[in-house]
Amino acid sequence: MFDRVLLPTDGSEGARRAEETAIELADVHDATLHVLYIVDQPTSVSGTGEGVPGLDNLLDALEQEGEEATGDVAARAEDRGVEATSAVRRGNPHDDILTYAEENDIDVIVMGTHGRTGVKRALLGSVTEDVVRHSEIPVLTVHRDPEA
Repeated sequence: MFDRVLLPTDGSEGARRAEETAIELADVHDATLHVLYIVDQPTSVSGTGEGVPGLDNLLDALEQEGEEATGDVAARAEDRGVEATSAVRRGNPHDDILTYAEENDIDVIVMGTHGRTGVKRALLGSVTEDVVRHSEIPVLTVHRDPEA
């Protein structure tokens, strides 16, 4: 049923449950796990975000963090016998998750939620919510550990 599973991750502890669920889903379906990290590249400052002092260093550091986060998940998946691939991109998280899913013929997206409600959700937004609303393929949301 699922040949390609996409796990967008931010490398946080809150994403761990979604990571474990995605690995398990890929394992059960003998699917390839795609692990994706999006560096949220700001565009509001200059249209492209270019020319902002220190921004390139920050984006490079976030990209490195993404490489480590996706590599860790891919290694855990491969330890379980799951074929895994990882990618890091710069851009708008929800748009790039959907673009990656389309480009790679993904069958299901597995994403964690932060459990924010009310004003916090309205102010901070939700990448997961945007993906759920705009995705043309199934999105499995995994709530973070309530004790976390």
